[in-house]
Order: sequence, then structure tokens, then C-alpha cells
Amino acid sequence: MTVRIEVELPGCRYPILIGTGLLGDGAAWRDAIGGVQALLVSDENVAPRYAQRLRDALVRAAGKSVRVDTLVLSAGESHKNLAAAAEVLDALAQLGANRDACVLALGGGVVGDIAGFAAACWMRGIDFVQFPTTLLAMVDASVGGKTGIDHPAGKNLIGAFHQPRAVIADLDALATLPDRELHAGLAEVVKTACIGDVDFFAWLEAHADALRARDQDALGHAIATCCRSKAGVVARDEREAGERALLNFGHTFGHALEAEAGYGTLLHGEAVAIGMVIAARLSARLGMADATDAQRLAGLLQRCGLPVEPPPDLASEALLARMRLDKKNRAGSLRLILWRGVGRAEIAEGVDAAAARAVLT
Repeated sequence: MTVRIEVELPGCRYPILIGTGLLGDGAAWRDAIGGVQALLVSDENVAPRYAQRLRDALVRAAGKSVRVDTLVLSAGESHKNLAAAAEVLDALAQLGANRDACVLALGGGVVGDIAGFAAACWMRGIDFVQFPTTLLAMVDASVGGKTGIDHPAGKNLIGAFHQPRAVIADLDALATLPDRELHAGLAEVVKTACIGDVDFFAWLEAHADALRARDQDALGHAIATCCRSKAGVVARDEREAGERALLNFGHTFGHALEAEAGYGTLLHGEAVAIGMVIAARLSARLGMADATDAQRLAGLLQRCGLPVEPPPDLASEALLARMRLDKKNRAGSLRLILWRGVGRAEIAEGVDAAAARAVLT
């Protein structure tokens, strides 16, 4: 059964489809592609498995009049940069892409971010459709219209808000996902519970083993719950003026860890898992939450196969320097997402740098 969730924004509405067999079912998503030119962007890991299936499904649904070119990027966070975005733009130029062309992003969060950013730039914005193939991309990166690339100074510092025409999450793709990538995706699932859903947190504690075992019913429920939650937040705050910042629980610490360790050393979800535990510990240090909440969070993340401590060779001052470049900061002061306990995240303004340094040490 396919679950359909609608994301509704002023002047923009698009579906998230969650189910099995969707990559080969062009009839389910053909309407999201308006023109006759499409650029399928994938990476060297995903393209050999799924690119031809997606191309064939589109041609069957749209007829031979559609032209589909394919671009295969290098895989991994270390390649999420201006050079990769330029590859997509060059491919769009080679295609002769008009304003009714569409970019098809087939892969994880890195591919989705690069392809979406390029789509936002080409002719000041053309359509793109997300076909996420990782758990992390299905529950977070593909939904909400954030696109971007990394800079040596920090993660996602170059980007644009550009909403997709549709998000197509085929659960079958998770069967071939490496364990480490699956576990990394579970970090964003846990985050959804942390920021505003104590009942979902308890459900995750009860079903952590089923999720790690790739039980499709459990994964389908978790993905749908996360997408419904994020769709609601994005509808209320598309440009992150307030509530949407809560989705970054653990991310300020996590992004600093990713950048300082070297992109690709820690997977994004791994860094976010560590970042959430640090944020929970800082909340306890500041008297906002009980220390047992941080312990409960760390226990769930460990059951999901995730790290909860930062690498020992990263200096706290270097991490703080990275955090000061975070996009959520205001007037040079630390602005972090902390919590009052499970399910009660909030924006904390002017956080004491000494307290942050203490939990990083």
C-alpha cells in the first residue's frame, strides 16, 4: 500500500509517496514532470542499481517524446561541493534544458542537495523531483526544500530554498542500503521524536530492533510519521524563521563534528546522533532538563547502532569556531536547539560558550 502525504505551502503543494515498487511505477509520479526534458542525477553507488529502472518507468509513462539524460556523480559528502553542482549545471546545458525541464534526484541526501541546488540555480529555478534511496533522505533531507552544498568553512553554507514537485520514497531501496547508512538514517528518525513527540520516542524504544532488522512495516510507519511531522513544520515555517529551526536539534554540534573530522569521516546521521547527546547534556548542565533524559536518548541511539561520543582527537575550540558559523546564530552569539526533556525541544538564545565548551571536552 502506498501512503500519500501532502506538503502544503503558500502557492505550492506537492505529494510525498511512501511505498514499495515506486521507482518502477512511472504512472504514480508522471504528473510531477511537466516538460519533455529530464536530467536524472545519481551517484556511482546508486545509479547501477536503480537509474535504468527509473528511466524506463518514465519513458513508459511519458512516451518516447521525453528525453532523459543521466549524470552520475562521485559518491559521498566529500563531493558535495561547487564542482559537483557545476557538473549538474553543465549537464543541463548539454541537455539544452528549458524552464520546463525537470531534474530527477536519485540517491541519498548528498545527491538530493546537489541536484536540488542546481535546479534552483538553472534559469533561476526549474522543477525537480526527489527519489530518495536512503533512510536519512526519506525522513529528512528530501522533504522541505532545503538544498545546498558544503564549503571548507562549514556544512551547507551555500544553498537555496527550492521545493520539489514530489518526493517518491520506495521502501525497496532500503533492502540494499549498507547497515551503517541505515543506522545513520535512524538518527533523524530519533530526532523527530526528540523535538516534539514523546509517544513516538517510546514507540522507537519498543521497535528499535525491528527497525535495525529492516522490518518494512516498522520502517514504513517510522518514515510516514517523520514525513507528516516535517510536512507540518515546513508548512508553518518554510524559511526557518522560527519553529523549523527545531528540526536542527543536534545539528549545530553535528555539523561542526562533520566539518572538523573531515567530510566523509562521520556520516551525517552519526554526527547528528552525537550532536543530539551533546545538546541533551548541555541542556542538563544549564538546568533545563534532567540528566536521565540524556541517558535515555543515548541508550536509544546506541540500540540503533549509532555513536554517542565525539571522536577524541577533535579540539573543543576548533568545534566552537565551526559552531559560530552556524546559520542559526544571531549577532555573533550561540543560538542552539536544546530541550526540556524528551519531546520538548526549544530554541536557546545566547548560550554560554563556556558551558558548550565543557560538554565538548
